[in-house]
Amino acid sequence: MAGPKPSVPICVFVTGASSGFGAAITRQFAGAGARVVAAARRADRIEALAREFGDRVLPVVLDITDTEAVSRVISDLPIPFRDVDCLVNNAGLALGFELAQHASLGNWDRMLEVNCRGLIHMTRALLPGMVARGRGHIVNIGSFAASIPYPGGNVYGASKAFVQQFSQNLRSDLHGSGVRVTVIEPGLCGGTEFSEVRCGGDRDKAAALYSGLQPLTAGDIAETVRWVTAQPSHVNVNIVEVVPVAQSVVGSQFHRVK
Repeated sequence: MAGPKPSVPICVFVTGASSGFGAAITRQFAGAGARVVAAARRADRIEALAREFGDRVLPVVLDITDTEAVSRVISDLPIPFRDVDCLVNNAGLALGFELAQHASLGNWDRMLEVNCRGLIHMTRALLPGMVARGRGHIVNIGSFAASIPYPGGNVYGASKAFVQQFSQNLRSDLHGSGVRVTVIEPGLCGGTEFSEVRCGGDRDKAAALYSGLQPLTAGDIAETVRWVTAQPSHVNVNIVEVVPVAQSVVGSQFHRVK
């Protein structure tokens, strides 16, 4: 007897689509035939994606921290892209490695603005339509840092812990609605702008983070997103923690007085 058919999104909204995970996720879904709203601040990058895939990709210039812009973009979506089956909340960033007592409050505020506030406003804008249709999937890109603290992780790790807890509470709120929620928590990932941004544009410092090891790639995360969304509609994958083989958790910190 054949099992349930996979649930394949028809229309996907991806934030932070201009590079890294977002661009790879956009390519993953558009390449499979889905319609994708590719949202980001850099118009040239998302317009290039649209040229690559034609009318399957709708480029939308959007800063997810601008609440009015989020509402306007969602209400103005053209009919082929209006019924969003899957929202991938990918946009996010880390800024700096400073210990808390030396960290920039401006960097802290920016991480909370994008990683938390932007994500919840995007979710709230698209969720009513999914609930009304009785189907949909919210995929939030979290981080291994949500569960594993490290020096200098402070607000970045806390913001991703928020994403994890928000995702689990959404599952509770959406019980019986037919709408699924997944949080994907990557570990060390190379080949994107993420570490360069965190290192203030210092490419050498960013590259040193991956020296001598094989990190994850944006393609690995895009494939993970594809897998969770392709499960049969009765299956919800709550949390996926994915790290490179070269990364593991090693004990606790100890400070010894000499």
